[in-house]
Amino acid sequence: MLKTLLKKQLLELNRGFFYNTKKNTVRSRASSILLIALYALLMVGIIGGMFTFMAIGLCRPLVEMGMDWLYYALIILIAVFMGVFGSVFNTYSSLYKAKDNDLLSLPVPVGNILVARLTGVYLMGLMFSAVVMVPAVVVYLTVAPGAGAVIGGVVLTLLVSVFVLELSCVLGWVVAKISTKIRHKSIITVLLSLGFLALYYFVYFNAYELLGSIMTNADQLGRSIRGWGYPLYLMGRGAMGEVVPLLVVLVVVAALLAVIYRVLSHSFLKMATASDKTVKVKYREKAARARSVRRALLGRETSRYLASPTYMLNCSLGTLFLPIMAVLALVKGRDVFLMLGAVFAGGEDFVAVLTALMLCMLASMNDITAPSVSLEGKSLWIAQSLPVKPWHVLRAKLELHLLLTEIPLLLCAACVAAVSGAKPLEAVLLVVTPMVFTLFSAALGLFLNLKRPNLTWTNEAAPVKQSLSVLMAMLGGWALAIALGAGYYFLMDRVSGAVFLLASAALMLAAALILLRWLRTSGARIYAQL
Repeated sequence: MLKTLLKKQLLELNRGFFYNTKKNTVRSRASSILLIALYALLMVGIIGGMFTFMAIGLCRPLVEMGMDWLYYALIILIAVFMGVFGSVFNTYSSLYKAKDNDLLSLPVPVGNILVARLTGVYLMGLMFSAVVMVPAVVVYLTVAPGAGAVIGGVVLTLLVSVFVLELSCVLGWVVAKISTKIRHKSIITVLLSLGFLALYYFVYFNAYELLGSIMTNADQLGRSIRGWGYPLYLMGRGAMGEVVPLLVVLVVVAALLAVIYRVLSHSFLKMATASDKTVKVKYREKAARARSVRRALLGRETSRYLASPTYMLNCSLGTLFLPIMAVLALVKGRDVFLMLGAVFAGGEDFVAVLTALMLCMLASMNDITAPSVSLEGKSLWIAQSLPVKPWHVLRAKLELHLLLTEIPLLLCAACVAAVSGAKPLEAVLLVVTPMVFTLFSAALGLFLNLKRPNLTWTNEAAPVKQSLSVLMAMLGGWALAIALGAGYYFLMDRVSGAVFLLASAALMLAAALILLRWLRTSGARIYAQL
């Protein structure tokens, strides 16, 4: 039985390589091989290559300083972070919210189900931690080769992956506990994802400074780690091939695994079958408030948007970045515009046009309408059966896009215009042009999705991440902004920036009105017949 469960878990982990969730069909052998090759290139070639270069930068200087253990301690910290980051949410979904929870009602030992699911979590953590550890071990062996270093590196790589499993189980258990107590889980998921994203970019843009700081303060850092992070010191010594530290780490990791498994085996069944709806609401009689059709449909679209972390994270990053850019404009904007004025001396109009088009590109990061029809999926009939015109449903999708984009865009554009030093007319056009661009991009996204809807998906990530309409809407917005910038570069000797922005806004407004008319007529008919 356990063998069958393990086989099922492995097939489930690799299901995406062999099954097309977008089309609900089995992939061809060539398609599966290509996907596996691309994934291997991403994990081994790109991510592994990045950590290889980092290991090269750390290894030789620290080995020459006699601090081999510190090199491994830093690598282990990164590997644990990567492993936990890559598997903690998979732990929650695999252990407690798996789609095969029906197995729990069958005469199958709960322990076998738990072991099979933990194996899936372990393999996921192993993949993410090994992409850091394996290049680091190889780099170390090229600098300080030896049989002990080989054994220590291999054993430590496996121990780190087990430790990642343990941390993932603990954090997954915490997530499962919290998830039964909170209502707006999608908002929490989005905030956590954005937090990890911010941390990633902080580390990415400060990587060279961090490496330089480590090299400069290696002795002080080593003393600190030996104080508060003594287990890391033992792991580093064990990776070098020292037997006693390696055995100590092995015993501790094995003991932790036994304790965690015992705790999970006692709480697994209760938490896996727990209902999310644990918050008790006391009924209070109150009068129902009637809403207009417009507000009701907009509320429906808003609820759908807020219920999907995938939708929010992938289709509305502009809503996050525009207020951030507004603050940066107020803090650093004047210095940036002074620098641009010096670089493009005599071409102040080009700076104004370039600024407006950069705001357009930021706004194009929102493509909320592009998958909005596809996300209706098999529940499309509900909207079609409502006593409202199809255009009213489509208009609600447009209004959600405009509300989530135009308001932060107006704030950002106003802040940029205030510090740009542009002439009054150009300052007004810095605000107006991106606003008109947003109207055009919202209508374009809805137009594209009506032309190429995907209503047969089994995972909402398919219409959000793998949709041709989403790709074309985003790339189309960028391409339009780049084309306008290139066009003005060749025309700036004959046309002022204000005239060019005014003409661009007029053309985009005309295109948006044409698309809106199509949506009211042909688009509404297509929606009604889907």
